[in-house]
Amino acid sequence: MKEKPLKLKILDWVTILLFLLATAMVFFYAPMERVMGAVQKVFYFHVAAGWVGMLSFFFAAVAGIIYLVKKDEKWDLIGYSAIEIGIVFTLINVVTGAIWARPIWNAWWTWDPRLTTATIMELVYFAYLMLRQGIDDPERRQRFGAVYAIVGFLSVPLTFFSIRIFRTIHPVVIGGNDPTAVGAFDMTPLMLQTLLFSILVFSVLFIDLMWHRIRLGQYMNRVDELKMRLQD
Repeated sequence: MKEKPLKLKILDWVTILLFLLATAMVFFYAPMERVMGAVQKVFYFHVAAGWVGMLSFFFAAVAGIIYLVKKDEKWDLIGYSAIEIGIVFTLINVVTGAIWARPIWNAWWTWDPRLTTATIMELVYFAYLMLRQGIDDPERRQRFGAVYAIVGFLSVPLTFFSIRIFRTIHPVVIGGNDPTAVGAFDMTPLMLQTLLFSILVFSVLFIDLMWHRIRLGQYMNRVDELKMRLQD
């Protein structure tokens, strides 16, 4: 097994330090929202996790397109890794949203358009993992994964624009807001700075996790090759 690259080690430490700084900004730099109180603090990581989830699915779609053009299996690994990470962060987004919703909406879950489309998006990519496991032929599995990642990405813009297209109680904090949305609030400059920094930190975390997951995938592929040689 190859030693972890120095650049990756540095990135690991930078990611940890940035994450600690973002957490400190959430609790000590951004002011307390006067109506919602402490529960509003979850908003910064809630939005950042949702951003990484959608970014991951975008990467997977791009990797799928490149794979179909070049037929290089490394792009299949990149797409697969991105979808795994996207599923985790989308789940974090949904869970933190439920934590926020309980005191604000008086319910852990409502069939609001944003919640519904986010859940559908999550299930679309869960299905990708399950269906992919049912295909034995590697080339066919990779081709299926590429096409599915491209088509599945249609669920991402639907989720993002759902609160701007449909009638919803989910607030649109950036880019306008419906005053009737339950939990809507206007961000102060310090809140906006904290949000943007959190998104930046989660983006760095995404890069770090992608690097680790691709390295793990390469080792797994190497193990599979060695197993096939032993069987021959």
